[in-house]
Amino acid sequence: MDPEPGRFRTGWFVESLLTELAIALVVRTRRPFFRSRPGTLLMASTAGVLVLALAIPYVPYAAVLGFEPLPPGVLATFVAITLLYVAATELAKPFFYRGVA
Repeated sequence: MDPEPGRFRTGWFVESLLTELAIALVVRTRRPFFRSRPGTLLMASTAGVLVLALAIPYVPYAAVLGFEPLPPGVLATFVAITLLYVAATELAKPFFYRGVA
């Protein structure tokens, strides 16, 4: 089976941005992230980068960056991984903050 470097590169880019954006919203507060509303600028910039990250593989010149469109199943898997990552971080947060003054 031939490796698909374009798909791997694209997947790495999209998944890393999804998790980075989600975790930035989670670790900014001691409270559960869904109980602490982020600032307008943070939310707008997060949404903008999210849209850009998901759109870049589908723009006409994405191949210049070595990107290729991802199948819907792969995108759904990335969303699931990101949600699990957020859940794990939320579960770990109380243990972390217990040790912080």
